[in-house]
Amino acid sequence: MEDSKYSILIVDDEVTNLSVLDTILSPLYRVRAARDGKAALTIARAEKPDAILLDIMMPEMDGYEVCRQLRLEPDFASVPVIFVTTRGEVPDEEDAFHSGATDYVTKPIDPKILLARLSLHLKL
Repeated sequence: MEDSKYSILIVDDEVTNLSVLDTILSPLYRVRAARDGKAALTIARAEKPDAILLDIMMPEMDGYEVCRQLRLEPDFASVPVIFVTTRGEVPDEEDAFHSGATDYVTKPIDPKILLARLSLHLKL
């Protein structure tokens, strides 16, 4: 499957971050966006994205909880969930992986690294 056929859900409460991710991803992928965890779950369940890029710090429902809820559903057992966040401490990464994350990328984003990791996880 060509990369452009994959759909990616990006989840971040900051419009600027969504815009940056969309600019990086949209030339290669079909991109959808959500600004909070509840919207992310609704879109994910309706559209079944091939991968999810997820911020940690969001109002009402943080990224950890979104990831935990997705991992409880069979449709999302093998969907790559990559946390994209400013939180770069070891405990943050541990919490992400314990919640079911596939990978962890810190902001500011290096587009080449993000694209390489995303491509790798989609191929796996």
